[in-house]
Amino acid sequence: MSAGDLLESWRNELTNARRRSPHTVRAYLGCADRLLKACDLSDWDAVARLEAHDLRRHLAERRAEGIANASAARELSALKAFIAFARAQAGDPDPAAPRLRGPRVKKGLPRPVTPDEASNLADLVGESAAEGWIGTRDRAVLLLLYGSGLRIAEALSLKGRDVPLGEVLQVTGKGGKQRLVPILPITRDAVAEYCAQCPWPLGPNEPLFRGAKGGPLSPGLIQKATAQARRALGLPETATPHALRHSFATHLLGAGADLRSLQELLGHASLGSTQIYTKVDAAAMLENYRDAHPRAKKR
Repeated sequence: MSAGDLLESWRNELTNARRRSPHTVRAYLGCADRLLKACDLSDWDAVARLEAHDLRRHLAERRAEGIANASAARELSALKAFIAFARAQAGDPDPAAPRLRGPRVKKGLPRPVTPDEASNLADLVGESAAEGWIGTRDRAVLLLLYGSGLRIAEALSLKGRDVPLGEVLQVTGKGGKQRLVPILPITRDAVAEYCAQCPWPLGPNEPLFRGAKGGPLSPGLIQKATAQARRALGLPETATPHALRHSFATHLLGAGADLRSLQELLGHASLGSTQIYTKVDAAAMLENYRDAHPRAKKR
């Protein structure tokens, strides 16, 4: 058995058994690959024998390379999952991961954009594309993120069979969990316009959103187009495609949506993930108060 065989088994586990997103699979495989190379490991028994001090030493080397606390915490989580899998493969009767606490990571609040900023961003992305159909495609994707709260991977996983869109859409999120999301008329029209202009046949089992050569659209292209548009509009670096999903959640909460309903719409596994938006909403209200209240400013 080789290190490549171990990684392929881990890839199959993550993709098929755990149904992790392509982004998560790539990240976890990268972490496992670095560990195998650093420790010169090529069989499950050797990986299964790794203990907390081995992980601590490996992460210290990674920190010396310049990775931040958040990256180190994510890498530790990925490596603990990999070692637990290795112990199960090696027949360990108690295949728990080594107990090691990761570095503390201060959680920042999501940074939403305003409704006007979201609209301007989507419109400018649409107007700035090299080809008209690409502009309608990119605008349709961004409106799905803002109008329906989709993750970018969820939007790009849509198939030709999903159109024409109705008032609701069933999407498959993390862990294969399905949910229904609302589709606004402006989003429905934007997707219909893209479908009418797309030069590639949109078969029922083919990706809905296509790249310039007809293959599946890469999220990197949407992120690049958004970065160019936000600079032109003078928006902060936090105005990313994912920020549009945050904006969807924050604006719904501000309009009176309850947390349980918001949790369902976002596809969060736990209510705790959704509750962070109450802090965002409170922070926004405090900022508005400081800007508007005649007694709020220091004299």
